[in-house]
Amino acid sequence: MRDHITFIPGWKRLLAVALPVLLGIGAVAGAYAYTSGPAKPNPASPDTAAAAAAANVPAPAGLLVHVVGAVEHPGLYRMRRGDRVYDAIAAAGGLSVEADITRLPNLAGRLKDGEQIKVPFAKGASGTVLSRVSLNAATLDELEVVPGFTSAFAQEVIDYRTNFGGFQNARELVEILGMSEADFVIARRYLTL
Repeated sequence: MRDHITFIPGWKRLLAVALPVLLGIGAVAGAYAYTSGPAKPNPASPDTAAAAAAANVPAPAGLLVHVVGAVEHPGLYRMRRGDRVYDAIAAAGGLSVEADITRLPNLAGRLKDGEQIKVPFAKGASGTVLSRVSLNAATLDELEVVPGFTSAFAQEVIDYRTNFGGFQNARELVEILGMSEADFVIARRYLTL
């Protein structure tokens, strides 16, 4: 009588082919079971995004700063790392007419996440009257007294409005004539069209 069991002839070759196929099928079945299992809470789900939108919180990226006070559009703003205080004020629409430019925060300061930037209002009792200069009608002498304007830049403004028919928006000072953002944030308070 025989003591050992005999398998199908050529069983080793059959096992060498069938084993990888069975392992592949098992891996695919396991992956399917894993992905179709119970849903886990997703922090970026539409419900979370809807809650953030309802709270008027910008999408998470970069630094989140809160600009308050005498700016055109106070609120929360997402800024890039390395941006300065004047970038945040510019993102908030720049200084409003009521801003006290003698008590501004350090415009060159670097922003930190969670920082609140306070732009102070001018006190009503000071008795100072703010006069605005028209970009499209001011003389060279009137433009030279605007903070951030040099004699050469005031002449560029006059040349531009003469050659191209005037300004449509004060922002053209930065976009076309190359005024710095920091100077524009302060100067726009004194300008009108």
